[in-house]
Amino acid sequence: MKALCWHGKHDVRFDTVPDPILEHPRDAIIKMSACAICGSDLHLFDGFMPEMKSGDILGHEFMGEVVEAGAQAGNLKPGDRVVVPFTITCGECEQCRKGNFSVCERTNRNADKAAKMFGHTTAGLFGYTHLTGGYAGGQAEYVRVPYADSTHIAVPEQLSDEQVLFLGDILPTGWQAAKQCDIEPSDTVAVWGGGPVGQMAIRSALLLGARQVVCIETVPERLAMARETGAVTIDFSSESVVDRLRDLTSGKGPEKCIDAVGMESHGGSSMEFLYDRVKQAVGAETDRPHVLREMIYVCRPAGVLSVPGVYGGLIDKIPFGASMNKGLTWRMGQTHVRRWTDELLRLIGERKIDPSFVITHRARLDAGAEMYKTFRDKADGCIKVVLTP
Repeated sequence: MKALCWHGKHDVRFDTVPDPILEHPRDAIIKMSACAICGSDLHLFDGFMPEMKSGDILGHEFMGEVVEAGAQAGNLKPGDRVVVPFTITCGECEQCRKGNFSVCERTNRNADKAAKMFGHTTAGLFGYTHLTGGYAGGQAEYVRVPYADSTHIAVPEQLSDEQVLFLGDILPTGWQAAKQCDIEPSDTVAVWGGGPVGQMAIRSALLLGARQVVCIETVPERLAMARETGAVTIDFSSESVVDRLRDLTSGKGPEKCIDAVGMESHGGSSMEFLYDRVKQAVGAETDRPHVLREMIYVCRPAGVLSVPGVYGGLIDKIPFGASMNKGLTWRMGQTHVRRWTDELLRLIGERKIDPSFVITHRARLDAGAEMYKTFRDKADGCIKVVLTP
């Protein structure tokens, strides 16, 4: 079969690789019908995540048709149409029973490596480094889905691929980011980043009843998309984020702040950006935390910081004293996808949200390597790419 494979920093290739096979009775084989390039994939493309190996199949946002199912794959059968969450879940361990699916205790087959870095293991993730299991990803013609009886979302016939594809990652990620904020009707919610997750967080915050949602970005197409939804926008390349947020909140700051950017944030003073890049170059930090610093500074006392943006390792110069003294609550983590998908599937079916709004580029899988560059460079107004076989 054909698949998009990682061969090093900025080196993605459309390779011929072995077809997947059932390795366990709970497995299923999916024929991919649609997949997407995610902002988290760019962390791999840009070489920021450790434990990638040449030839690894990329992609963790995908869906398709079951073509083969193991004897213990629940009620899955050939012909079933499913979205596959990026978090692989056993459904049986203590964390899964609590709904904490992104920290499933069983599915990371390289749990010892993850525990050495993080103290405990995360769940296994598709197409996302050997720290999270080294599982082949979904930017491929066929995908093996382990623990398939638990790791799938059944799709109603009346909904199109583009309506449901993002149930596997960015829609529940944006939804969880907003849910973590405990939004009240009087709240201003500030969202840093207008990429796909940021756009989903904006719509989620509005659906959950926020009085005002503010998008902080600099890419014109992302700012325009946020405004179309009803968000107020701040272009940080030409405006002071601190001053504008004060103006929009009568000097008090937003009650809730969402970091939808993560480890590759930029902005702030040139000296701050230079400081982080130098620290990265010498290995003294791995991630750029400008957004975290700014959120801590502007958030209203007793507010909430919600962090769906991915961080991979070490950050520096975080004003933790300010966070403690202001009484800020931090909530973060990889997305517990299956905790949210029943509710989100209902909202899609009721036409209260159509996640396909975020798609700007469609291409065949064999054009994926070039689309990685387009997405990374935000060229041609690119916000979200969907690939089909």
